[in-house]
Amino acid sequence: MRAVWLREFGGPEVLVPGPAPDPVPGPGQVLVEVAHANITFVETMFRATGFGPFAATLPVIPGNGVGGTITEVGPGVDPALVGRRVVSATGGSGGYAERVVVARGAPIPVPDGLPLDAAVALLADGRTALMLARAAALRPGERVLVEAAAGGVGGLLTQIATAAGARVVAAAGGPRKVALLRGRGLDPVVDYREPDWTDRVRAAVGGVDVVFDGVGGPLARAAFDLLDRGGRMLSFGLASGAWADLPEEEAAARGVLLVRAGGTPDELRALTEQALAEGAAGRLRPLIGQRFPLDRAADAHTAIESRATVGKTLLDVR
Repeated sequence: MRAVWLREFGGPEVLVPGPAPDPVPGPGQVLVEVAHANITFVETMFRATGFGPFAATLPVIPGNGVGGTITEVGPGVDPALVGRRVVSATGGSGGYAERVVVARGAPIPVPDGLPLDAAVALLADGRTALMLARAAALRPGERVLVEAAAGGVGGLLTQIATAAGARVVAAAGGPRKVALLRGRGLDPVVDYREPDWTDRVRAAVGGVDVVFDGVGGPLARAAFDLLDRGGRMLSFGLASGAWADLPEEEAAARGVLLVRAGGTPDELRALTEQALAEGAAGRLRPLIGQRFPLDRAADAHTAIESRATVGKTLLDVR
């Protein structure tokens, strides 16, 4: 089969397409014929430095999320699963390939009416957005600032917060992303590359009650300063290259909660199933901003690292 290999850490050029052995499902496993592979910012960091949640020995086929069709099952697995459309985590590696083997309990069925590419776009981002919204306990009328609102998670958060009755302020970097968000019906929208962006937020809504921080670094600090007493801040990304550095003591003195979102494996699976169901019902609409063929995984990583991407970036394998 075709795959993309990582044999050394470094720039995007270290992602090299090449042949790989066809995986064979063992006892309790299924084989997924991959149609689309998910790419995350964390995977670009892992490729560059080896940093991240993936414990892998080089050489490795990267990729932790795929969507496709079960085409074979191992011993002890119900053969009725063959032909089922699914999305699945891979355990941290193996996703940038035409086929992947996973445990039979890993795949999640894709509801009828939801395209596979949209399901992959919701696999990690939809679960994360719903988890964050649940942890924030959004209430109607609250003012919610979403950073990186043109990204995969951020774009879904704007939809969830709007549906909850919140007043959403969408923040993104650069005129193209600002125009995209306005075109999707969001208002107000601010460009956080502009030095007066926090003044524009205050002019539009005053302070804010909730911040979803997808950038980290100094920008997260500026967003933190917009929170009124009783506000909540949740961090989900580090597009700046560093997590938000916000002392718990200072937050407590200001009456602000630094909320940590998380869940058990069963809860995370349930959130993924919910995201897929919401997508099938048309209530969650992922934006697939960029698509690359499998052999151009390096170009996909380059695009993500340039901060030029919007929404979700996918590898189209089939």
